[in-house]
Amino acid sequence: MDQLTQPAKLSEAEILPVLKQFITEVIGEEFVEDLDITAASSFTKDLEMDSIEIVAFSEKVKNHFGKDIDFTGWLSNMDLDQIISLNLGDITKYIQSCL
Repeated sequence: MDQLTQPAKLSEAEILPVLKQFITEVIGEEFVEDLDITAASSFTKDLEMDSIEIVAFSEKVKNHFGKDIDFTGWLSNMDLDQIISLNLGDITKYIQSCL
């Protein structure tokens, strides 16, 4: 009998390049080329993304990784300081937990 196997969870090394590409698409290649984007990069401090850019980024993530990525629900459980301090590593962990 054939067994159904669960797909392997994506690693940070697999997710991070996708997130970097989405950031490049949202804020522009000319801005990103001067940045060293890592898992520790903060959306507001390091990447200087505004709320509209973060929403556009989150839509790209949801479209790519699937409907189980609910940023609005996830962010609604955070206070303002937590949201301001979000970094790519936090988003990567959230995506991994949803997949």
